[in-house]
Amino acid sequence: MEQVFTYIIQLGASVMMPILFTVIGLCIGMKFGKALKSGLYVGVGFVGLGIVTALLTTNFNTPLDAISKIFDLNLAVFDMGWPAAAAVAYNTAVGALIIPICLGINFLLLVTKCTRTVNIDLWNYWHFAFIGAVAYFVMDQSLLWGYFAAISCYIVTLVMADLTAERFQKYYDNVDGISIPQPFCQSFTPFAIAINWLLDRIPGFSKLDIDAEGLKKKFGVLGEPLVLGVIVGALIGWAAQLDIKKILFLGVTMGAVMELIPRITSLFIEGLKPISEKTQEVVKNKFKGKKVYIGMSPALVIGHPTTLVVSLLLIPVTLVLAIALSRGGNQFLPLASLAGMFYVFVMVLPYTKGNVVKTFIIGLVAVTIGLYFVTDMAPAFTLAANTVYEATQDKAAQIPEGFQAGALDFASSLFGYVIYACVKYLKWIGMGVLTIITVGMVVWNRMRIVKEEQQ
Repeated sequence: MEQVFTYIIQLGASVMMPILFTVIGLCIGMKFGKALKSGLYVGVGFVGLGIVTALLTTNFNTPLDAISKIFDLNLAVFDMGWPAAAAVAYNTAVGALIIPICLGINFLLLVTKCTRTVNIDLWNYWHFAFIGAVAYFVMDQSLLWGYFAAISCYIVTLVMADLTAERFQKYYDNVDGISIPQPFCQSFTPFAIAINWLLDRIPGFSKLDIDAEGLKKKFGVLGEPLVLGVIVGALIGWAAQLDIKKILFLGVTMGAVMELIPRITSLFIEGLKPISEKTQEVVKNKFKGKKVYIGMSPALVIGHPTTLVVSLLLIPVTLVLAIALSRGGNQFLPLASLAGMFYVFVMVLPYTKGNVVKTFIIGLVAVTIGLYFVTDMAPAFTLAANTVYEATQDKAAQIPEGFQAGALDFASSLFGYVIYACVKYLKWIGMGVLTIITVGMVVWNRMRIVKEEQQ
């Protein structure tokens, strides 16, 4: 088994994932040509990720190192963004089989009435593979721990998708029958519930709001990721005391990263869309007459005005916070992860009902705590990334010399960090705690589903 996994890992995600998705496509009844094309789009996407990550690490490691020395900051965790996290996730023994294993678990939970969600958001399975990969390396390359962490996260996320589905569908337009089984988004639901409850207890606070649509229009060109990236890159060059030519170059380079990451994401979505649609068709035929939620990507709703406005407000605040908190234990300065800020609020808005002030406060608290999650997880992320890079030479997993690896994308999420902390610090006790939580949520969810069906 070790030789088999070693061989698969050495293929690299850009080769392994097209093969995997082609096989999945054939298994659900797609024609060979269409299944192959879907798989190849995913492979091309991974090649693109490597190029974009290399662009970031090559050009920003020296300026960030200079900033740390000039201002005596401790920012040793380099933001690799989700491209590195995805590369680490799918280039490990855990990631090699995570999709078919999780699909099997999803089917089992569905037929036993433990969930109503069919998670066809195949691309975002990298979140489960990532936490599994981190646990795998932290526990001396143990497949038991790796798959335990990944599967625990998967099951908890499915239950959360069920529990939040009706509120999600009620708030957003044209999403009937859809849930969001993406762990990064769902991990902010507890923050949304708790902080929104507290804010509602403040007299008159619920009436305090800002016109999101109006603010969105006022941002104009400044609200574009490309322009925002140019500004952030130029500010980094200025803070590093570089000459004007290098400042402008860093600005355009960061702008390119912010613009290219969403475009490369669209390659994955384009590749996986036919497989997702075919899976949805199969599910509807198999479960006629039963209430089933189709688990989709949160990208469906990130264009909401409140999401855009709060994200654009929070990005500069997060940068300032990261620097200010560097003297309080934070070692992480977000860069590439800024492009994923919009996904923080997908499951927050249904609880704040789009209130900009409430949503901003919830985002601020969650992201601030997330900076420390990323900092604490950085050594494990670095170990995983270095091992993957040595085995595959995948540029997306290459870390600049003198830095550790980090990313707001999932490494800052509550689900990911709690699982990581239980595995690393509590070990077998942590496994017991996670098992009780996971099984408890499944049993409770099944009781809820059975009760609703009997009514």
